Amino acid sequence: MRIKREEVEHVAHLARLDLEGDELEKMTSQLDMILSYVAQLDELDTTGIEPTTHAFSITNAFREDAVKPSLEQQEALANGPDHTRDSFVVPRVI
Repeated sequence: MRIKREEVEHVAHLARLDLEGDELEKMTSQLDMILSYVAQLDELDTTGIEPTTHAFSITNAFREDAVKPSLEQQEALANGPDHTRDSFVVPRVI
């Protein structure tokens, strides 16, 4: 076994988990299975393999910046529920 019951109790305490009896045994068993799997991964020969952050190479699809006309002020204000002559009216927050 790679992890002891006392270690699981300690981690549960740090995580503010109240594990008792069967729950503690089940958690110990599950964490032991996880650690066993990680130990299997440690046995792999990874020399010459570049570290990666993604399985596939991801690149951004950028487009050229293009200047386009924006909405006229009155046209933009028409999209809001309430406005004054030159701005939107919103409920007071403070």
